Amino acid sequence: MKYNLFTLLIFLFSGNILFAQQKYKNSDFLFGPTIGYTNQAGNFGEIGAFGEVFLGNYYVLKLDVNANMSYMRDDFQLIPEAGFSFYFMPERSGGLAFFAETEFTPYTFTPKIGLSYITFIDFGFGYGIEMKQKQNFKSIDKFQFSFGLNIPLNFNIY
Repeated sequence: MKYNLFTLLIFLFSGNILFAQQKYKNSDFLFGPTIGYTNQAGNFGEIGAFGEVFLGNYYVLKLDVNANMSYMRDDFQLIPEAGFSFYFMPERSGGLAFFAETEFTPYTFTPKIGLSYITFIDFGFGYGIEMKQKQNFKSIDKFQFSFGLNIPLNFNIY
């Protein structure tokens, strides 16, 4: 079973590499892994995946799915998260973008705003609203700040 999964992954990635120039040249869609750090009533490491769609020259929509990981109260915690972001990149900003984002977990809703460098490096600030208390865990609400790194797998400079 593990060899079948390994073969499938090799096939998928080799197809992307072999046909990347034809398929993704001048693409308006980026995807890849994302890693980050969040502080919201505690320290969380984030790892996940994202997809971005460019809407014209100045606007980007991003959807990301993450796993927030933390070690609190002598226990490893894993909290799933989905986020939706809207980026605005003004003309002649040198790659600096402003963004508004909403993040959803089974326990919180967190609207936030921030700054980004060409949507690859994000710094965000927000306020988490607790919808439900996680069992055997402290309250996850109030102010939040985050740092994220989005690594596009199909980005071309030309």
